[in-house]
Amino acid sequence: MHRVYKYVLPDVERELERLRALAERIPDQELRTQALNSMNSKKFHCQGGGVYAAANLEHRHALIPLIVSLQTISDYLDNLCDRSTSLDPDDFRLLHRSMQDAVDPAAGLRDYYALRAERNDGGYLHHLVRTCQQHAAMLPSYGNVQRQVEELVQLYCDLQVYKHIRPDMREAQLLAWWERHKDGYPNLHWNEFAAATGSTLGMFMLFLAASEEGLSARDAAAIKDIYFPHVCGLHILLDYLIDQEEDQAGGDLNFCSYYDNEGLLVERIGLIVNRAREDVKLLPASRFHRLIIEGLLALYLSDPKVRRQADVRDVSRRLMKNSPLTRLFFLVNSIWIRKQQA
Repeated sequence: MHRVYKYVLPDVERELERLRALAERIPDQELRTQALNSMNSKKFHCQGGGVYAAANLEHRHALIPLIVSLQTISDYLDNLCDRSTSLDPDDFRLLHRSMQDAVDPAAGLRDYYALRAERNDGGYLHHLVRTCQQHAAMLPSYGNVQRQVEELVQLYCDLQVYKHIRPDMREAQLLAWWERHKDGYPNLHWNEFAAATGSTLGMFMLFLAASEEGLSARDAAAIKDIYFPHVCGLHILLDYLIDQEEDQAGGDLNFCSYYDNEGLLVERIGLIVNRAREDVKLLPASRFHRLIIEGLLALYLSDPKVRRQADVRDVSRRLMKNSPLTRLFFLVNSIWIRKQQA
């Protein structure tokens, strides 16, 4: 936490300030609004992702701009699709092609807005893509993790397309997508797999791994399988857990709503927590990754949204029962950070 406060959070803030200055100059009003809103309301995504740079401060000059820029693309496009003037899956897929290009240093830029009315962002999205490409290329072993990163990004992009299309089509498309992948994840429910694909943590972990010399492609594949699906799934299920009321009001899809009852929801999230803990034991510096897991639980379950939802408050209490001291530490820390930012 000393590293996070002294180095990571200030560096993340500087990156976001630079991006905010660019976003404020976006000519199209709708694109400008969504770019600025995504940074204002989802800043903690970049702060949380930046924690991975605390494990290798020598390479934070590459890791932090890479993590912040990729997460900013993710949040910006999520806003564009959530509040879209379009329901065209081809439009959503082309927009998210920017994430795929961002993790391929050799990829060329393209017109990601070609299938929508709002198109003039003054080069903002291209800047984010180029920033990712330049900083990914600076990581010593990026060539050996790139394939795994691209696989996670592809799954992420698929999810964003299926969950943002017409409401009467999205569940059928998600289930058909699950049919193509379910044999690889026999212990998951379809909604848990879908949730896992919505996390960027596996990508950030692979960036961190690539900051070490001599990482092999085999190591990269093992690391991806350790993080996906359980660590990634826990991340997004917690996000959906606290957003249930919001999503219901907005008519948005929420993967926690697919459990038959509260007991099953608690049981499944608890099971995924335990599997995530077991998985990260296989990583070098496994204690760092255990802290990530406990930090996720503390961060989300301390969110003010929890207090406003009686059912979520009850689930939160059950999940926090018998918490280890590290989780309680992060709980207090998360509350303190929110107060400071407020």
